[in-house]
Amino acid sequence: MPIFNEDEQQRIRRAIEQAEKNTSGEIRVCVEKKCPNNPLDRAAVCFKKLDMHTTHDRNGVLIYIATTDKQFAIIGDVGINQAVPDDFWDLTKEDMLSLFKQGDLVGGIVAGVLEAGQQLKTYFPYREKDKNELSDDIAFMDGE
Repeated sequence: MPIFNEDEQQRIRRAIEQAEKNTSGEIRVCVEKKCPNNPLDRAAVCFKKLDMHTTHDRNGVLIYIATTDKQFAIIGDVGINQAVPDDFWDLTKEDMLSLFKQGDLVGGIVAGVLEAGQQLKTYFPYREKDKNELSDDIAFMDGE
């Protein structure tokens, strides 16, 4: 059975599209059932596998979720980390965790994506000729 049905995947994809209308930042969601190690370390591995470090402004953000292990992490590329305060993702994580605790996995991901777009807008506003550099589809990483 897939982690998300087609409607749920579309809901997440639409949230990414909406969030990226506010920012030149690139947001991706990566999902797998089990996290083989620390979620931040795993997110970093997935970030690289998804070539998220190749964006022009190095302003990619990855929201990593391990559904069975109930772990998640948010990481940003070098361009973001140099521009934002250390606690930058705390509000986004809290919004997501609140919905996860209510059993709303998709709602939590959507909230995280939208909040990430809002947070990034300050540091990386949308530009006139901005192009979508990374896929808006969910990256399913199980077995890789």
